[in-house]
Amino acid sequence: MDESEENGRANPINMVAGLGRDIGEYIRQQRQSAEISLRQLSKLAGVSNPYLSQIERGLRKPSAEILQQIAKGLRISAEALYVQAGILDAPVGGPVVDAVLADSALTERQKQVLLDVYETFRRTNATTQSTVEGSDVDGEKSDERTPNPKE
Repeated sequence: MDESEENGRANPINMVAGLGRDIGEYIRQQRQSAEISLRQLSKLAGVSNPYLSQIERGLRKPSAEILQQIAKGLRISAEALYVQAGILDAPVGGPVVDAVLADSALTERQKQVLLDVYETFRRTNATTQSTVEGSDVDGEKSDERTPNPKE
């Protein structure tokens, strides 16, 4: 049984502690993939080295302000850290949104523009599909054939 469960029910205290470990691990992964040392990130983010180390090890749960500073130091979206920390709900869109947000080669502005265009395409396609597929525009089902007068 998972340590966050107790008698078949979720234990909120352990779940919150798990969130601290999860965000810390996520920050560590992002830092390592960016090839930044703990000391370098602490300087970039304006957070003390020991405090950042405690966050990464899951011993401390950072505030939204600290997460924003860390995101700036990592050059990633603060929203991505907020979602990971459980402060925000995950954006709808799945792996495409996740990939755009995780791409360190893009600026925040570029990420937002890409996500706006992507969401526009998704909405347009959803609207088009719902009006075309199975539509009853002329009183006939879409799978019925229109009779050919020459037949």
